[in-house]
Amino acid sequence: MAQVMADNLWFGYENGGTKWFRVPDGYDITTESRKKVIDGIKYFSMGRIYWYTNLDTTKRHDFITLYKNYTPEEYPTYTNYPAIEVSKVSDIPMAYDGAMGVPITFLEKYNPEQFEILGSSRLLAKPMSNYADQGTYMQGGPRFYVPEGDGKYRRQYDRIVIRRIRVPQ
Repeated sequence: MAQVMADNLWFGYENGGTKWFRVPDGYDITTESRKKVIDGIKYFSMGRIYWYTNLDTTKRHDFITLYKNYTPEEYPTYTNYPAIEVSKVSDIPMAYDGAMGVPITFLEKYNPEQFEILGSSRLLAKPMSNYADQGTYMQGGPRFYVPEGDGKYRRQYDRIVIRRIRVPQ
């Protein structure tokens, strides 16, 4: 994450198609659609794979088109970190200047001219131990929590924390 934040490493191009990797004969693959055997050699499909690179690509300079307006009702603030929850990259609000927690899939669309990466929930989340009925963030590692009402909190998947960079018009 530090190399991505320092703009020394980013996603390269995804070259499409299924990637098959040879695995040992004893390797257990429970999903039939993700395995095949050719001439007695076992292969496993990893599905979608991206490569990291430090070579410049045109796609890392593409701006994400933002169209949603910020409302506190649609974008709750985390209980244990001062940022809003954005559940889908396509829902990043267009005129919000504060910190936002976005899914890790944001990295494939990251443009350092449009957004600054502040960190991840694994680095920035504050403990939830002061909310006794919720346990601590050590249950699966540090994560952000969104208030659900009635003293309940929903634990989020890992998030990348970003802030929009004001781009001259």
